[in-house]
Amino acid sequence: MATAEFATSAQTGWNFDNSYLKLPDMFYQRQAPVAVRDPQLTLFNHLLAEQLGLKSQELNTSRGAEIFAGNLLPPGAVPLAQAYAGHQFGGFTMLGDGRALLLGEQITPAGERVDIQLKGSGQTPFSRRGDGRAALGPMLREYLISEAMHALGIPTNRSLAVVTTGESVRRDTLLPGAVLTRVAASHLRVGTFEYAAWRGTRDDVKILADYCIHRHYPEAAAQDNPYLALLEAVIDRQAALVAGWLLIGFIHGVMNTDNVSIAGETIDYGPCAFMDAYNPATVFSSIDHQGRYAYANQPPITQWNLTRFAETLLPLLAEQQKTAVAMAQQALDQFESRFRRYWLPGMRGKLGLLDEQEQDVALIDDLLAIMQRLRADYTNSFRDLADEQLTHSELHQDAAFQEWHKRWRERLAQQGQPLRTVRKIMDRHNPAVIPRNHRVEGALTAAEQDGNLQPFEHLLRILATPYADLADADRDYREPPEPSNRIYQTFCGT
Repeated sequence: MATAEFATSAQTGWNFDNSYLKLPDMFYQRQAPVAVRDPQLTLFNHLLAEQLGLKSQELNTSRGAEIFAGNLLPPGAVPLAQAYAGHQFGGFTMLGDGRALLLGEQITPAGERVDIQLKGSGQTPFSRRGDGRAALGPMLREYLISEAMHALGIPTNRSLAVVTTGESVRRDTLLPGAVLTRVAASHLRVGTFEYAAWRGTRDDVKILADYCIHRHYPEAAAQDNPYLALLEAVIDRQAALVAGWLLIGFIHGVMNTDNVSIAGETIDYGPCAFMDAYNPATVFSSIDHQGRYAYANQPPITQWNLTRFAETLLPLLAEQQKTAVAMAQQALDQFESRFRRYWLPGMRGKLGLLDEQEQDVALIDDLLAIMQRLRADYTNSFRDLADEQLTHSELHQDAAFQEWHKRWRERLAQQGQPLRTVRKIMDRHNPAVIPRNHRVEGALTAAEQDGNLQPFEHLLRILATPYADLADADRDYREPPEPSNRIYQTFCGT
């Protein structure tokens, strides 16, 4: 089995400092990427590369393709597969990076520390009968959605490059293989703590928690109980993240605890999708048969996942378990109010409400109820709300909506701001374009089956500025799919 060699090319800006290696070796297995036959650089994120301190002119080359495929290792890289566990659809299992390798932690010119990880780089000790590889379509999908989420202002891992391997991977059929290079604040997960608590000792959990505090929540170290402060900080960051998802109509699809980032980023894009017609029960994932991770279930499921995180910290919170449980429960009980603290101002922004009034909650709830009854498009309904010329849609012709619209205008009038000012505020909260499922699938089909990247690259450019009005030639990208072209299921791509 061929393995990677260290790159000896000219200086490319890599600046690795691999703190994860200082953890006990139970948390990882060193593993070299498995070399591929013919790596070709398909996508390269120039702007992200520059932010990371990397030299685009050196990496946007065949030599760069060798690095992003795993055939060559950047100077300072120490590739490893991380170990973790996870509750998958409620059931606990031991896991780990089965097709991903952490190359190292890049220190950026701004002094930030970020993980550089290869996904699809070959088998690891955690592959569990998997081939460790990835198909081109799912890697392009993660690149597209993660970069779209970043443009939408949602915390997320980023995508640096996609390389085709010149090899096929077998799923239902033979598909072109690819490797994705992704960037994250870290890949610490709720499942990492579950792994430590299940396999290790209290000291192992403490070492991991101390590492997490030092890396992500240094302010917690100064608190009387730093581990309680850590729990509260993670709860708050997850509440903010999931509120952001709901505000843009995003459905993660696989909110298992191994997919919950301790850093509060969206990670592990699989059967994720954006809602078209508003329905809180919307599910796209082909494996979510019970709707566990439906759109409206994402906040309570997040609280459930955070409860699993809190359980791992109990030995650190207090000497007496009863006291520790009470402290953890008190922190977890704050989740709903924290979530509302982020979601409600976001909804006010979507409606152009500049201050807070008690009637706002009913105004929001009533609009959502009308939208659900009419199956109104979630994104367009909000974006078009202040458009006085738009009266032809089913939503705007509905009598209940017209009555609601009158209440809304009366509420706006109390603010004393002209509608054009309010519209500018609303446009900063309501995207004009999202990665609509049918557009994404169409672009992926063209790339994977026909070798045509043009639709994908055009969609990527449009999604880079989601809050700007679209050019006339691109206005079709705002439109929801025709009934015959609706995507009802999305897949993990594993």
